[in-house]
Amino acid sequence: MQGVARNFFTLAILYAIGGMMLGLAMSISGDHGQMPTHAHTMVAGWLMSSVFAFFYHLFPAARASRLAPAHFWLTAVSGVVLVVGLYFLLAGNASIEPLVALASIGFFLGMLLFAFIALPAVWKVESLSGVMPTPGAAPR
Repeated sequence: MQGVARNFFTLAILYAIGGMMLGLAMSISGDHGQMPTHAHTMVAGWLMSSVFAFFYHLFPAARASRLAPAHFWLTAVSGVVLVVGLYFLLAGNASIEPLVALASIGFFLGMLLFAFIALPAVWKVESLSGVMPTPGAAPR
């Protein structure tokens, strides 16, 4: 893996470790009040960062895009702020809610940027194949 693919995969592993540690802490303590934080860490962090990593690994032209690093940094910063902020919000620090909301918006904008990068790359590959799939036909 290279570039943003490697960055996203490294980030995904860090999210997985953090999310699993939080899950273990909840299990050991019997206090599951941070379940939303755990879920956001595992899905928005581990799963989405892994998907982004493998997309950029499979589509080198998208990885070479000048927008790819912007996607990484927007998603990485907003995602980390989101899960850390959510942890403190659920721990009773209501004053952090505007920061969590802003991070959520940033994370959503990162997804929109990914769509802007990914959809043309995916459709370009399909159109270059020269073969349009027939509905119901078995894949080659």
